[in-house]
Amino acid sequence: MGLHGTMFGFFNQPRFYDRMSRVFGFRPVYTRTVADVAGASLPGGGRVLDVGTGPGRVPAAIARRCPGLHVEGLDLSAEMIDYARRTAGTDDRLNFTVGDVAHLPYDDDAFDLVVSTMSQHHWADAEAGVRELARVLRPGGQVWIYDFRPALRRAEAAAQAAFTGHTIRRERISALVGRLVVRPA
Repeated sequence: MGLHGTMFGFFNQPRFYDRMSRVFGFRPVYTRTVADVAGASLPGGGRVLDVGTGPGRVPAAIARRCPGLHVEGLDLSAEMIDYARRTAGTDDRLNFTVGDVAHLPYDDDAFDLVVSTMSQHHWADAEAGVRELARVLRPGGQVWIYDFRPALRRAEAAAQAAFTGHTIRRERISALVGRLVVRPA
């Protein structure tokens, strides 16, 4: 189990999580993630996975902005997923699942794009998580991990081992936050 379920139990409380996202200035990163997905030119019916979805704000915003996509949100916290389901309404393009990035409950080659926004630094096993992202990614798909820049080093090292035939690079988004991009070479 990752840090969300152990010493940082307050991350399981959606309203507190939303407040802390505002305090720490993560909202612009979430907005950037949604804009990046909208600009990705994914095919109609494409599938996007948001790992570490928290209260489900990013998948809901992607679904609103990209009506042709199916968006799945996954989080370790049942409380977060319950909240995401309640606030998402009845949009059948949105689905939320309780699960661990190290053991994703999806078939191989299930998603065109996998994103993770400000959660990778909480993963108990980054190598297992990145291997799972590689497993569920369709051929030709991409992985984008947005997180604190120092934390991305762990994910980058894991991606070098998990993704063959892909270009892997870190991008600076702000002084604190970066994005790891994994795309076919």
